[in-house]
Amino acid sequence: MLLLCLSVALQSPRELIAQVDASRMRENIAHLSSMPNRNTNNTTLTEAARYIADQYRQIPGLQVEIMKYLAPKGQRVPIQKEVVEVVATLPGFTDRKVIIGGHFDSINMVERTNLEAAAPGANDDLSGMSQALECARVMARRKWKNTLVFVAFSGEEQGLLGSTALAKRAKAENWKIDAVLSDDIVGSSRSLNGQSDRHHVRVFSEESPKHNSRELARFIEWNSRGKIPGFSPKLVFRRDRFQRGGDHSSFNAEGYTAVRFTEPYEEFTRQHTKEDLIQYVDFDFLANVARLNLYTAATLAEADPAPTDVRYDPKQAHDTIIRWAPVSGSKFVVYWRDTTSPIWQRAITVDAGKGEITIPKVNKDDTIFAVGSIGGVPVEAK
Repeated sequence: MLLLCLSVALQSPRELIAQVDASRMRENIAHLSSMPNRNTNNTTLTEAARYIADQYRQIPGLQVEIMKYLAPKGQRVPIQKEVVEVVATLPGFTDRKVIIGGHFDSINMVERTNLEAAAPGANDDLSGMSQALECARVMARRKWKNTLVFVAFSGEEQGLLGSTALAKRAKAENWKIDAVLSDDIVGSSRSLNGQSDRHHVRVFSEESPKHNSRELARFIEWNSRGKIPGFSPKLVFRRDRFQRGGDHSSFNAEGYTAVRFTEPYEEFTRQHTKEDLIQYVDFDFLANVARLNLYTAATLAEADPAPTDVRYDPKQAHDTIIRWAPVSGSKFVVYWRDTTSPIWQRAITVDAGKGEITIPKVNKDDTIFAVGSIGGVPVEAK
């Protein structure tokens, strides 16, 4: 038994992603999408939250909370009411957190005034919710350095209410969040106009001095490169799809680093309608999305804190000197790319305690540099 526990504890991210099981996601989506709807205004939302919480409670080591918050009266909320969402925490050795989530509420925007209208929401967004649950099932098999939080958001269709409530709570309680991975509409690889792509999932990121979301997106691409056969992220340098929003933005608004995963070709006729059915979910595709989330979270979950005071030596030279606040007994990774490249092209591991590195014959005029802890989100040099 001791040898078995040690074996599980030492599993690498690459070994863990092999354990993703699409059949478990299918089972969860089948159950929840069979409900008439999961509109945030209805009792079916509470029923769905209880089911999701029970699924998380079956995973050893998780601390499961049905979180309550007030949904204010608005265009899609006729009267103010208390609603719920699910927050499941896998404690690590530190209080730094990595969050993975998707929303479980649904809505029918064809019958806008009928709160009881059919809204199975299999793809939007039981796909994102179920992959977070699957990540929890796999990741709970070992202890991690950092704390992992798995969330089933509600109120997304009413204006990101649940994620806003959790992000504001996190801010008020001084949560140390290294990254938020929000998955919304990640279960289909094709649209009805003939477009299809089973090899990529889009990752949207906002660039802002208040958080490091763009660098999280670049790190996801770099870290997963070649790790999931035939599958990789497609970076989109935009906060979200044009004139649309998602739960990651609630965390961005509070200054947290957060990105959104979304399938490459959305089928809009199957969003917010009774046609968002389980038979249109591509579970092989969804399993790969889960693997990408899992690989990313598992790497971040073992990372040390990000470096601070990352800067260039300003003198003119053919070489580039990068400096940071020294951290004894640790390693950092120095990344660089051409100014016109959207992704990192080179990286080396260095002694963090030295506080600087010289990159010979690489000119900072033409190159962007960043420094990160091993497995952590890089910090761009300034």
